Amino acid sequence: MAPGGGEGRRNGEQQANGKSNGNGCVCGFPVCACAGAAAVASAASSADMDRVAVAATEGQIGAVNDESWVAVDLSDDLSGDGGDDGVAIEDRPVFRTEKIKGILLHPYRVLIFVRLIAFTLFVIWRISHRNPDALWLWVTSIAGEFWFGFSWLLDQLPKLNPINRVPDLTVLRQRFDRADGTSRLPGLDIFVTTADPFKEPILSTANSILSILAADYPVEKNTCYLSDDSGMLLTYEAMVEAAKFATVWVPFCRKHGIEPRGPESYFELKSHPYMGRSQEDFVNDRRRVRKEYDEFKARINGLEHDIKQRSDAYNAARGLKDGEPRATWMADGSQWEGTWVEPSENHRKGDHTGIVLVLVNHPSHSRQFGPPASADNPLDFSMVDTRLPMLVYVSREKRPGFNHEKKAGAMNALTRCSAVLTNSPFILNLDCDHYINNSQALRAGICFMLGRDSDTVAFVQFPQRFEGVDPTDLYANHNRIFFDGTLRALDGMQGPIYVGTGCLFRRITLYGFDPPRINVGGPCFPKLGGMFAKTKYEKPGLEMTTKAAVAKGKHGFLPLPKKSYGKSDAFVDSIPRASHPSPFANAAGDAGVVTDEATITEAVAVTTAAYEKKTGWGSNIGWVYGTVTEDVVTGYRMHIKGWRSRYCSIYPHAFIGTAPINLTERLYQVLRWSTGSLEIFFSRNNPLFGSTFLHPLQRVAYINITTYPFTAIFLIFYTTVPALSFVTGHFIVQRPTTMFYVYLAIVLGTLLILAVLEVKWAGVTVFEWFRNGQFWMTASCSAYLAAVCQVLVKVVFRRDISFKLTSKQPAGDEKKDPYADLYVVRWTWLMVTPIIIIIVNIVGSAVAFAKVLDGEWTHWLKVAGGVFFNFWVLFHLYPFAKGLLGRHGKTPVVVLVWWAFTFVITAVLYINIPHIHGPGGKHGHGALGRHAHGHHGGKLGGFEGEAYGWP
Repeated sequence: MAPGGGEGRRNGEQQANGKSNGNGCVCGFPVCACAGAAAVASAASSADMDRVAVAATEGQIGAVNDESWVAVDLSDDLSGDGGDDGVAIEDRPVFRTEKIKGILLHPYRVLIFVRLIAFTLFVIWRISHRNPDALWLWVTSIAGEFWFGFSWLLDQLPKLNPINRVPDLTVLRQRFDRADGTSRLPGLDIFVTTADPFKEPILSTANSILSILAADYPVEKNTCYLSDDSGMLLTYEAMVEAAKFATVWVPFCRKHGIEPRGPESYFELKSHPYMGRSQEDFVNDRRRVRKEYDEFKARINGLEHDIKQRSDAYNAARGLKDGEPRATWMADGSQWEGTWVEPSENHRKGDHTGIVLVLVNHPSHSRQFGPPASADNPLDFSMVDTRLPMLVYVSREKRPGFNHEKKAGAMNALTRCSAVLTNSPFILNLDCDHYINNSQALRAGICFMLGRDSDTVAFVQFPQRFEGVDPTDLYANHNRIFFDGTLRALDGMQGPIYVGTGCLFRRITLYGFDPPRINVGGPCFPKLGGMFAKTKYEKPGLEMTTKAAVAKGKHGFLPLPKKSYGKSDAFVDSIPRASHPSPFANAAGDAGVVTDEATITEAVAVTTAAYEKKTGWGSNIGWVYGTVTEDVVTGYRMHIKGWRSRYCSIYPHAFIGTAPINLTERLYQVLRWSTGSLEIFFSRNNPLFGSTFLHPLQRVAYINITTYPFTAIFLIFYTTVPALSFVTGHFIVQRPTTMFYVYLAIVLGTLLILAVLEVKWAGVTVFEWFRNGQFWMTASCSAYLAAVCQVLVKVVFRRDISFKLTSKQPAGDEKKDPYADLYVVRWTWLMVTPIIIIIVNIVGSAVAFAKVLDGEWTHWLKVAGGVFFNFWVLFHLYPFAKGLLGRHGKTPVVVLVWWAFTFVITAVLYINIPHIHGPGGKHGHGALGRHAHGHHGGKLGGFEGEAYGWP
């Protein structure tokens, strides 16, 4: 780049957008597209968490510390060396980019091509060598070969350009934080959703709320909304208790730099180096706050009893007769408007009024220091800002006869409610069991929204991390291959998909706005459009609105007709401030947020059950309806408009959630995800027909995410037929040649090398890779197959699919064994198919063993490959068997004993019952005898792409 070239372009862009050197942007908004510096950067990886030293300096987070990654300068307005020397602070990027080193990336790409050629030659050989003795097996196996190769290609192609982005929080603070403690960072509304305080532990929800209130983000710019779809007083009063405890917990966190800021997780730490500045006060403060937290937990655990006892007392005082509805009463002596403990008309789940209650009002815009230590208050907060972020409880109205659309409907109701109250330009959504583990997470995510070209970023997706998972991660809950492999690689294309929680949105993208610019192909394929395009959009642009136009009620700037947004003028009037907040930034900052009775009434009105009738909500606006995986399709609808997304992985982890408590709940979780994916495939959101604004490889990724459950159909065949071939004597391949083994060796060899390279750049371990493959086998044989059946029934018979909420409430004795509940057997019909596959493979191996001993097959080599494949299947189903047959620590012996017992009994029975293998024993020449020297082979692909053959 020529010296001064970047500066010249920057000045030209500033002038084009009305910005003069040395002055702020004329639009008045400090984080608009015209005021950003060149920024192409990235989020830190959690791959090297054991090697990352967490800096004690405030605001610093861990980054990638791996020789596989190299920092590169992808900006177009800084010097080629990427240095910051001489660059004004307003022009320094708030995040940087790291790309994989060529020594790993180039062989990775070449091997994908080599494996594709080898697999093609392998399939050609299979087609040209039919097995006339078992033609149906041959045809079915060929179909399976095609599908496994196709699914492997769908999974592999989007990984051609892995990239890592690392936020620079130091630059962010220098650019946006002021010396007086105020900040120019944009507002942020955080949505937390819950549906059942019994299946989703209420204490976990309270901890999530407390971690949000204590996060390191400007207090006056941070608002937390809790959506309670159950409408129960239990949830509300738990939040009241959380708000009270927050007055102690939040200042304590700020004074001593506490990490993590979820109290339950913090107090469970066995050792934690102190990073604050008041070492002498820390021990006493911690002891006092721990006592307060124990009392807080006791109150939370006793709420259910207290509410029932209080309600019984009030109802008894009223002298209610038998049959009269018994109300649930609040602490102030008023009846609860939501669901009652003893449900009645207008006060039960699915039938109650809407509720919006402000638990903590919007704070002032200046610091408020706490009182010094005293006899009544031993905690000294005299030098600590004690303000709390705004906290709002929301329970949308529910009525019989309305489809409330589950979580998607709750998110859309929160979007409208928050627009009326605070209307922050950015939204973060979290599940109720996810707490903020890194107090810098909000700042890290906002980095990707504030740089040059960041106005085209629709959302920033964080990886999902979990606690409560056993050290061996038996059911692959961490799913590191997907998050640190697939999603990180998609960041090099158009961006990661939206996975439901831990996602930071630009509000206007939920309103149907188009991006200001569109670059479909990125730096590699700028003019390459999508395949099978159905619609082509014109290049859009954000239309600037004026304050006068809004005052007159003109809404011509809206991307959709006004009626599409509903009948609330207050909500529609809020859209200009979200789409282009600059004309109102100063006024909003001075006036603060209004929460008077009229505003609350309007907030309740936009959450009514009938509000969305004849509007665009759920189709063109907000979270999309019609599927249980509303997250994937919502992100997809943004990508086909030309929006981009970013992946943000930092260490310490940004958010940590609770994993499903046992095998049954994990299978139901996967069933829900896979069913939703197929629903998208059979809907108008099929990625095959998306717009040309979808990056070609992004389209491939979406096709993969919506078709992967079909793998179950062919996987069932490959996990059973080879084992049954030992019994029937009919094999898939009749006589393998030398070229068969050559092709197979290349396919297997390249797969293993690709796996090593992927493990290296993704930062996962080989054990995690194998564990992911094991659970992939379990899920494919159970949940995926069930999903295919359910969706086919829905498509053919037009029947809706219902799901139960995944339970994360442990029932085991956690004090004796924290992972005991993982091994509690809870029967489900999803377990039937894996059990059958295990039995078939054990029996098949035993029969092969018996035939060799009995002399029907004269050489061990004839069956070694087939038996190896059978044990490969059993190895992948081992975690399933372990979770099915016993508890932690005892299961391995049980599993091995049962396998050995079944194997020996089958072999003995086969040898000693003559009519099974025909007269003559080892000299017999029945059907099996004719195939004694036959051969068979098989191949299995998919995410792992394993391929196996045997003589």
